Amino acid sequence: MKQAATSSPRVGRPGIAWAVPGVLFFVLFAVGPMLLVVYLSFTNWDGLGSFPSVSGTGNWERLWNDPTMRQAINLSLILTAASWLIQTPIALLLGVWSAGRQKNRAVLSAIFFLPLLASSVALALLWKSLLDPNFGLIADIGPWIGLEHGNVLGDGTTAMAAVAFVASWQFIPFHTLLYQGGARQIPKSFYEAASIDGANGLRQFFSITLPQLRNTIITSSVLMVVGALTFFDTVLILTEGGPGTDTTIVPYLMYETGFQAYDMGYASAIATTLVVVATAVSLVMVRISGFTAMRSTREGM
Repeated sequence: MKQAATSSPRVGRPGIAWAVPGVLFFVLFAVGPMLLVVYLSFTNWDGLGSFPSVSGTGNWERLWNDPTMRQAINLSLILTAASWLIQTPIALLLGVWSAGRQKNRAVLSAIFFLPLLASSVALALLWKSLLDPNFGLIADIGPWIGLEHGNVLGDGTTAMAAVAFVASWQFIPFHTLLYQGGARQIPKSFYEAASIDGANGLRQFFSITLPQLRNTIITSSVLMVVGALTFFDTVLILTEGGPGTDTTIVPYLMYETGFQAYDMGYASAIATTLVVVATAVSLVMVRISGFTAMRSTREGM
């Protein structure tokens, strides 16, 4: 008796119905609010009981001529550049080092990642206490590092440096994790061949590790730049945009305008500008880096 052939289940891409929940979620909580903010940027509204009244391009004309907005853009760019310059080399070196399989590296890596587990608000409160010129740690070590008064958050230059330092200290572990994963995907045969050819560790790093981590560097840089451009909570807790407006970056100016001055229309114009700029910067970085041309599923190959 001939045995009936068993039918194998069809294997293929999931149907479009599986994407509906995700698409609906994205539309309701991302696209919808963004469109609402764009609409509000053409209105006058205090965010309270009254309905928004259409004001045309008034908010955008004000935005174009606002010196405070220009200063906030400059400060955001400074913070972005400082964050990238601080975080990238440290995270890259730590990530490559922690990619080793030794037990001591695993333990130290776990310690390095601890700041990533805490919230930005909690860390900002911690650093604000440490940087208190009267009772904080800075009051004791300030004279050792050239800060006799110890009032780091009371000076415009040192306050921005403190914001960049705290942000970098918190997010270096995240980017280290990216580099650690990328470094572990590099085939060991590359290093074995380089050792046979007489290449030392430094030569292997610049000739093998860095080129192989190209995609990871691009990904990390895009996340870093977009994150710095939208940075907010640490500035709110640590400096409140001060002293004066010396740390008033664009996201904080948006908050201050909308939730302290109750000018939701102008705050929406600032928010729309921030979204457009952050998106454009990330697309330009991906475009000029050639990231989209990398088709291999293995890092750097």
